[in-house]
Amino acid sequence: MEKTEQDTGSCLWFHPKDLEDVIYLDNAATTYHKPEQVYRAMEQVSRCLSVNAGRGSYALAQTASEGIEALRRELADFIQAGEETEVVFTPSATHAFNQIIGGMTFCSQDRVYVSPFEHNAVMRTLYERQLSCGFTIEELPLNVEKLEIDLDKCEYLFHQKPPTHVFVTQISNVTGYLLPLEEILTLAKKASREKALVVVDGAQALGLIEVDSRKLPFDAYVFAGHKTLYAPFGIAGFYKRRGLRLGCFFTGGTGSDSLSLAMPKGNLEPGSPNMIGVAGLYGAVQFIKEAKVSALYGQEKKLTMQLINGLRTVNGIRLYLPENMERHVGIVSFSLAGYEAGEVGMLLDEEYHIAVRTGYHCVPLIHKYLGEANKGGTVRMSVSYFTAPEEIQKAVAAVQEIGEG
Repeated sequence: MEKTEQDTGSCLWFHPKDLEDVIYLDNAATTYHKPEQVYRAMEQVSRCLSVNAGRGSYALAQTASEGIEALRRELADFIQAGEETEVVFTPSATHAFNQIIGGMTFCSQDRVYVSPFEHNAVMRTLYERQLSCGFTIEELPLNVEKLEIDLDKCEYLFHQKPPTHVFVTQISNVTGYLLPLEEILTLAKKASREKALVVVDGAQALGLIEVDSRKLPFDAYVFAGHKTLYAPFGIAGFYKRRGLRLGCFFTGGTGSDSLSLAMPKGNLEPGSPNMIGVAGLYGAVQFIKEAKVSALYGQEKKLTMQLINGLRTVNGIRLYLPENMERHVGIVSFSLAGYEAGEVGMLLDEEYHIAVRTGYHCVPLIHKYLGEANKGGTVRMSVSYFTAPEEIQKAVAAVQEIGEG
């Protein structure tokens, strides 16, 4: 088949030049832009290796399968995971939580703890299981004045009502708060005599902060490729300790034992693998390894503090931040007196070409503590490694002008 060069000057319904003046501050939803390594890896696999891995014995299919396994090894090394931990790929973090929660066994006597910062990928999925299983859902105690988890009360609550399951996010996608993950997990395991199953939402964390699985007693750790890992949409997954047994929740073709209607035991990856997504995530991991997680974090922390210090000068603004700013990075939510959150977002977009997120950010619990549950939520600005300091300056100036009316 003759290979032809493709016209890359335009892309279907838009032209890249139409978006050149946009200041993008919605990186908590998905990081944009991506590292050049990601774009190159995706294009190369799209052109040369877009075949169905695990479904054929020919050389191209085997090469694709080898790429998937190479990415598994890279991600395992990324968190110092040993042989007791496996990497499972899914199309999104939401799919991962559905597979984990859907594959768990619950009973009416179970006590499931969640932090007030949990995303609806967790909360709605737990709610659906609760309707059929009848277990109790408890919130981890929050120090409302500090907007931080109260570890003393948490320890007491775990002692009084030992957990069977704990779901906790590592970084809040609303306030940017870095939860005391190691402490919470350790308390949960101790109070339950190691019986509690602990699941971590690392969607806003992996790639941005150091994660060492040897120090975190989780049973599953969920990641989203398209956020702080700087990969594309469509590739995510979770780390699973081999002691965690998940029932069959999501079924389909696996390329093995095809004459049997029963799902092959232990297979958690039905369907055709997303090879372009695999390539993008592989390229992203290489970028992060070269750049160093500490450097990425340091740059985001610097940009975050620039944003916070600038916004603090705006009249009528309220920032929703943890008291301990050492436990915060990347995400700044605020409200502006006299405006609904959606109004601020619309003005930033239409008048200043600044893209932010407004509303409740798919997090149902925390807003009752922020005091704006009936006010349309918050305005959220979130930076990435690729955000420029001058973009922060323009965003602050824009909010200042809006606040002045």
